[in-house]
Amino acid sequence: MKLKYILISTVLLTSLSACEDMFEPAQENIRDVEQMFSDPNYASGLLGYGYAMLPYDNSSVSDVATDDAVTNDLTSTYSQMALGSWSSSNNPMEQWQARKATIQYINTFLSIVDRVSWSSTETTNKMFIDKLSGEAYALRALNYFYLLQAHAGWTEDGQLLGVPMVFEPEDMNSDFNLPRNEFSECVKFIFEDLDRAIDLLPLDFSNISSNAELPSKYQQIGAEMGGYNLVFGTYQRGRISGRIAEAIKAQVALLAASPAYREASGVTSETAANYAAIVLNRIGGVNGIDPRGNTWYMNTDELDNMGSGSVTAEIIWRGNRTNGDADWDMGITQEKNNFPPTLYGSGRINPTQNLVDAFPMANGYPISDAVNSGYDASNPYVNRDPRLTDYVLYNGSTYKGKTIITGLYADSENKTDDGLNKIGTSTRTGYYLRKLLREDCNPNPSALNPKYHFPVRIRYTEIFLAYAEAANDAWGPTGTGGNAYSAYDVVKALRSRGGVGTDNGDAYLESIKNDVAKMTDLIRNERRIELCFENKRFWDIRRWNLPLNETARGIRIEQATGNSLKYTEIDVEIRNYQDYMYHGPIPYSETLKWRNLQQNKGW
Repeated sequence: MKLKYILISTVLLTSLSACEDMFEPAQENIRDVEQMFSDPNYASGLLGYGYAMLPYDNSSVSDVATDDAVTNDLTSTYSQMALGSWSSSNNPMEQWQARKATIQYINTFLSIVDRVSWSSTETTNKMFIDKLSGEAYALRALNYFYLLQAHAGWTEDGQLLGVPMVFEPEDMNSDFNLPRNEFSECVKFIFEDLDRAIDLLPLDFSNISSNAELPSKYQQIGAEMGGYNLVFGTYQRGRISGRIAEAIKAQVALLAASPAYREASGVTSETAANYAAIVLNRIGGVNGIDPRGNTWYMNTDELDNMGSGSVTAEIIWRGNRTNGDADWDMGITQEKNNFPPTLYGSGRINPTQNLVDAFPMANGYPISDAVNSGYDASNPYVNRDPRLTDYVLYNGSTYKGKTIITGLYADSENKTDDGLNKIGTSTRTGYYLRKLLREDCNPNPSALNPKYHFPVRIRYTEIFLAYAEAANDAWGPTGTGGNAYSAYDVVKALRSRGGVGTDNGDAYLESIKNDVAKMTDLIRNERRIELCFENKRFWDIRRWNLPLNETARGIRIEQATGNSLKYTEIDVEIRNYQDYMYHGPIPYSETLKWRNLQQNKGW
């Protein structure tokens, strides 16, 4: 959070600093909107606010409110929410204030963007207007998407409502007592904004080498290569592009076509699948899957040598790369928070037994299949899906040259602070987080060694899984709907990349490839595994209408006879969600102020 405020301050101060009369422009030091027309730096601060307030978390936060994890930080508001403190006036998942404030800035920017002098060259000025307008439309759509995800829901009178849609800047004369738009209307407006953005923005920001490569619309107005590269070139990488807008559109469509919303959203699974396919077809469909995409966070050759604004084959959109060691910086914070205590970490995020059980065996069969899986409860981590080792530190894992012991062995040699509930920073479940962390970092206070990290906003894997989910629902496991690949094709490719079913042709997948219901369960499980700890699980559980109150479980490991170990499952947290919590609340304070703002059912 501190980083976000620093970014906001930096963006706004930078956008204002070019004005010589910044501190003496008028008697009250107030600059009005008209002054932006001749000062592009000042005007761009409005759009800069939209980027500074992007709705993404830089680390895993909400998974501890799901069946995938708990935390040993007992002051965590997400943990407290899961234990029963969630209300319309106490909502860690709230997006209302931040998104609406950002939309106000963006609406103001859109109201003046075509009146600002961005360049003294007419054609370059036109290109700037197109580009900046496209970014603003995409940012507004993104903010409305996050508002819908957090606050849309069914009301007492049976309506599926979204949020009030506002497209003009508000002032003291505006009517703030607005009713919520229908969910379907909100989705329609979001799609329209994204279509505008896609029309105005390049697919990617890249330089051209001749005037002949100019888009025809800019050739017709006499634009030049130099002006185009200034506006749409590689220097702009990292800002919202047409490709990113297409990916956001696929995310919105998947939400709308999900079981919790599809009844009144106006969006079908076929539509959602086709929007995802637009993104995936640009990289060749399943042939474009990054072979190392599931371990992007530890592909150090890519992380350490990434150029400014560039992305890997797995990443559609990312934040700035950083290797600082300040308390708000990503360079080592995740390792400080989540390494086991013997590695100078605080062990904050503890994966659950629930999540560990979701990983199949390496042969592809779920561990619940007693006949085919080969699962051995007395040796539970042997021959498992290799992604389990990549994402979770379990008893006996080797990490940073050290064996991590989470069990409660009797001998003093192995009874370390990494053991279950040993100290305040020990695991509560018998597991520690490995995903998102760099093994070559060192959080030892006397020898800090930060490394490059970057926040991932959208991954191709997420869009592949969105396609698989929607395509299976629309056309069945092997249907394509006119596309070149099916849900089955996507799942097979992702599992093969993870090392699952590679020795037996993924016999389990083959056995269910004609069963829609079983494929649905498998796709959801693959999404759970591939996107774990990326702040997706909470929203997925709710949009699928899956049980919210699954007890978070762990494992207690003790010495048995001889050298054998005894594994006993334990209940760690009894969750306390109510049935109406499949849709989040409108903030209580807002419903008190505005009588037309209808609350979701149950809140």
